[in-house]
Amino acid sequence: MEQKVPRLVLAGTNSGCGKTTVTCAVLQALVARGLRVGAAKCGPDYIDPMFHSRVIGAKSSNLDPFFFDPDTMRYLLAHNGEECDVTVIEGVMGYYDGLGLTSTRASTYETARETESPVVLVVNARGAALSVVAAVQGFLDFAPDNNVQGVILNGCSAMSYGALARELESRLGVRACGYLPRLPECTLESRHLGLVTADEVADLQEKLRKLAVEAEKTLDIAALLEIAAAAPPLRFTPPVLPEAGAPGRIGVARGRAFCFYYEDNLDLLKKLGARIRYFSPIRDQEIPPEASALYLGGGYPELHAKALSENKTMLSSIREAIRNGMPCIAECGGYLYLKESIEDPAGKRWEMAGVLPENSQDTGKLGRFGYITVTAKKGGLLGPEGTQFRAHEFHHWDSPENGIDFQAKKPVGTRGWECGYTTESFYAGFPHLYFYSNPQIAEHFVKQAQSWREAIWEIQKE
Repeated sequence: MEQKVPRLVLAGTNSGCGKTTVTCAVLQALVARGLRVGAAKCGPDYIDPMFHSRVIGAKSSNLDPFFFDPDTMRYLLAHNGEECDVTVIEGVMGYYDGLGLTSTRASTYETARETESPVVLVVNARGAALSVVAAVQGFLDFAPDNNVQGVILNGCSAMSYGALARELESRLGVRACGYLPRLPECTLESRHLGLVTADEVADLQEKLRKLAVEAEKTLDIAALLEIAAAAPPLRFTPPVLPEAGAPGRIGVARGRAFCFYYEDNLDLLKKLGARIRYFSPIRDQEIPPEASALYLGGGYPELHAKALSENKTMLSSIREAIRNGMPCIAECGGYLYLKESIEDPAGKRWEMAGVLPENSQDTGKLGRFGYITVTAKKGGLLGPEGTQFRAHEFHHWDSPENGIDFQAKKPVGTRGWECGYTTESFYAGFPHLYFYSNPQIAEHFVKQAQSWREAIWEIQKE
C-alpha cells in the first residue's frame, strides 16, 4: 500500500538543544495558518506528545523502531497522518543517539531512514559562531544517508543569523530554515521525569502564542512546508487484526495523576472492539459502572498521593473490581497505585488500593531506565507462557517487591531481572507496554473484558 504523507523530522544535535520548543513553535505557526497538522514523537516519551496535542488539538503519536518493525512504523505514521496537510515529527536525544553509546539502533536517524522522512536539524547556536557550521558538517558527514535537508538555529540572534545562514548554504549546501531567538518567557519547566506536563503549565497558551508569533517572524515556514511536501509516499502493509467482537467497556484512569498513555495503544483497543470510558481516580467516586476492564496507566501518583489516598470510595471500588476478577492492566504509576502505600516527595506515606504488597518511595534516581524485552514466565491476562513484548521503564519511585511472573531483559548487554504480577485477569508491573510490539496482548485483554462482561450479564440474569 502507498500513501502520500507530507512530513518532516525536527531532529536535534543533542538533548537540551531546544527540539520541543522549536517543534511547538512550528506546530503553532502551522495551526495558525489554518493547516490540518499531525504530530509524532520519536522514542517512548509521553510528555512531549502532550504538548504537541495541546498545540494541534488532536492526538500526537509515537514512532519507535525498538517497539515495532519498520513496516508497522510506516503504517502508524500513515494512519495518523492520513487527514493532515503536514505531519511534524519531533526527534529524541541527539540525531544519531540510539541503544547504548555506540549504536544508532532506535535513534531518530533510524526512524527518519526507515520512514524516508526529510530531516531539519535543530542546533543550539547560543554562544557560538562558525563552530555551528562545523557541527552541522559533522552531522552531514557522519552518515551518507542522513537525509538532513535543512537547519534551524535555536538561541540565535538576528544579527548572527544572516551570516551563519549564508555559510550553511554556501559551504554545506544545506538549506537554512530560520532561527528562534532566546525566549526566556517561553521556557518549559522540568521535573524528575522530564518536562512538567502540558496541563500543569498555567500560561501554556500564552507561551505557545508568543512562540508562533516569533516563528512567523524568524522561521522559514514556507521552506519547511516545501521540504515536507517533497517527502516520498509511505509504503507499508497494514497489520492484520482480528475482527472486532462484542464491545467491552474499558475504564481508563486519566488526569494529572495518570496521564502517560501511548495514544496508539488506546486506538488499537478501539479497533479491537473496546469502548473507552475515562475516569479520574481523584475526582470520581467509583470506576465507571459500565466498565468491564480497567487500564491504569503511568503518570505521577506520587505527586497526588494525598488526594488519591483520601478518595476512599474509589480505592474501594478498584480493589473490589479486581478481587471480583475484572480484567486490569496497571503499569508504572498505575501499578504503584495498587500497592499498599506510596511515599510522597515529603516522605509521608499514603494508603493506596492494597491489591499488591509493599510501599513505594523515591530512590533519587531513575530505576532500571530504558527499553526492555519482557517474557511471560506463566500464562495470564496478556497471553500464555512465553508471550513476549517490548516495553520501557522510566521511574524514580520503586518498591522492594515487584513480582516474579515475567523476565525483563535489556536490549544491550546481559542485564535482566524478574518483574510483574499476572493472573488470568490481571497484569501489573513497572514496564510501560506498547501494544503494537505484540498486538495479541491487546487482543487477549479485550477478549477478557468481553468475557467478563458476558459472565456478569449471566449472573445478573440469574
